[in-house]
Amino acid sequence: MMGTDCLSWNLQLEFFLRIILSSLCGVMIGFERAKRFKEAGIRTHCLVACGAALFMIMSKYGFADTLNEAGEFLYGTKGADSSRIAAQVVSGVGFLGAGVIFRTGMSIKGLTTAAGLWATSAVGLALGAGMYGIGALTTVLIVLEQYFMHWFHIGNEAYISQELSITFHYSSGLQDCIFGMLSARGGIIFSCRAEKNGGDDITYHMVIRIKEPIAVQEMQELMERHQDISAFSV
Repeated sequence: MMGTDCLSWNLQLEFFLRIILSSLCGVMIGFERAKRFKEAGIRTHCLVACGAALFMIMSKYGFADTLNEAGEFLYGTKGADSSRIAAQVVSGVGFLGAGVIFRTGMSIKGLTTAAGLWATSAVGLALGAGMYGIGALTTVLIVLEQYFMHWFHIGNEAYISQELSITFHYSSGLQDCIFGMLSARGGIIFSCRAEKNGGDDITYHMVIRIKEPIAVQEMQELMERHQDISAFSV
């Protein structure tokens, strides 16, 4: 059977080692980004590095079976260019991935899903080219990366965004109490806008990053303890 049988299992295992090393490098780069609260964190960088390594291996070794009857490689003007459609898949799936990225408030969602789509297209190309071993091993690696990295939330990935508005009769003590409550919950104020409502009433519109969202019941209890709080929304 004509295919990539010329690539031994030892060679394909070496390719897989390259992909693992690329993924680990992506983890290290993503760790630094996540610690700085950037949207693209560990899983996104890991998947992109993994997919890029497989694409590179595909580009170098995925078309070893494209020969004519004389045993000559067929490239470009010699009769075939096997990498042409594969190259279009790399860029075309990028547009598909862009369709699952969207912004909600101050957060950007879908980056990891887009990276996963892109890496999955590399697996499809590998299997389509007959590189069954490396395609199957990379599939397992991608699934494990996605599964286990859901357990580790570092930096920005440990927080969600929440919008919080609170209206109260201004006093420095009550303001410190509100900010203290957020600080005690591990919340980080991402943005804050203040509005005067007449007299000494003031409304804070805040976007916070917090590990566990503030519940309505929690704000209701705060309002009951402090009569100067007249309204809130979460």
